[in-house]
Amino acid sequence: MDSVAIIIPARYSSSRFPGKPLADILGKPMIQHVYEKAASIKNATVVVATDDDRILSVVHSFGGKGLMTRPDHASGTDRLVEVMKEIDADLYINLQGDEPLVRVEDLELLIKAMTADRSIEVGTLYHAISAHQAKDPNTVKVVTSHSGRACYFSRSPIPFIRDKDRQASYKQHVGVYAYRKSVLERYTQLPESNIESAEQLEQLRLLDSDIDIFAFEVMKTGPGVDTPEDLQKVIAILQGKQPESEKPLLSNIELVITDIDGVLTDGGIYYDEHGECMKRFHVRDGLGIKLLQQAGIQVAVLSGKDSKPLRKRISDLGIDIFMLGIKNKEAACQEIIQRANTIKANTVYIGDDTIDLPAFISCGVAVAVADAPDYVKVNCDLVTDAKGGFGALRELADKILIEQGKSNLIEDPATFLKIHANVTQ
Repeated sequence: MDSVAIIIPARYSSSRFPGKPLADILGKPMIQHVYEKAASIKNATVVVATDDDRILSVVHSFGGKGLMTRPDHASGTDRLVEVMKEIDADLYINLQGDEPLVRVEDLELLIKAMTADRSIEVGTLYHAISAHQAKDPNTVKVVTSHSGRACYFSRSPIPFIRDKDRQASYKQHVGVYAYRKSVLERYTQLPESNIESAEQLEQLRLLDSDIDIFAFEVMKTGPGVDTPEDLQKVIAILQGKQPESEKPLLSNIELVITDIDGVLTDGGIYYDEHGECMKRFHVRDGLGIKLLQQAGIQVAVLSGKDSKPLRKRISDLGIDIFMLGIKNKEAACQEIIQRANTIKANTVYIGDDTIDLPAFISCGVAVAVADAPDYVKVNCDLVTDAKGGFGALRELADKILIEQGKSNLIEDPATFLKIHANVTQ
């Protein structure tokens, strides 16, 4: 049986949250929450590796074991290497001191996997995330092989979806590592790689040095603590409350801003014999707009073109806020949000082409239609199944109504009969 040491690196200095290991969480310092989780694992030696007397004193006060380490370590792994000289073990677990929600069963799974297969030199964890979450550069993603070997870690969404009809699953790396002693003994001699410098991810040094990392799947984990705001999220979870960031993507939407050409139309422009422009709209989109309005959600139109057919359609749908012939959609969205008396976070924009990219920046949620170019869709939070002009906005409207608990507007005949006099298509 391998001997196991769980090392918890804990620095006092932090640009975003100084002293965070000592932050109070329901009457206990954060480092104590982490320590007690680790200490519940049988036959494991648990040590806090710190660079500050205040942290060491607190660890000793609750009966924990701690060691002072150098203050100039570049990473938690470097600190682990120093502790290895004092604490002998076959397997070292690097558990961050800012993970008070770590699950004991996840640590046990990692330890069991490593002890069952001694050919694995480094192990870590991951869990599934959505495509929206994968866009966050602060969320580190991992791609694994069929055997569980990590192919790459990145702050970018990986894998990249080239073809619009393809689907991909995303995996978030959980920053817990298990190292064989032999790996740590040579870690400091490994050269820093270009990809490590570019991504600022220390595990890439191992991959670049041909040291395999195996990743094991766990259930979705709670957030770590990098900022005071993160601390409040953790406290809320421990109190049984749902953090704001965990709410559904469209739950707070108060304003929908939509493009016209390529979203409410199929993008085609038709000219009659007199040179007049005609456009094709979809009745389901019109009904979706009216249902949103009935639910108290404002709908605004923003288009790079202006024409009589557009103005007629806008009038028929009772849309009061619109800006036509606009090229700077970023500034226009900001103005529309102000006129609608809402905020960026509560606004969704749906578009289809490059001209819409600046609008995505100005709104809290960005949506692209199914037939938008790939380089547009990768900048979005959601992509509809329907193409532009074929019910894409209605699809978005339904999602918003369902997430906000107003699905009776689209599902219940009795409810629809009450409002049908005010609804057009």
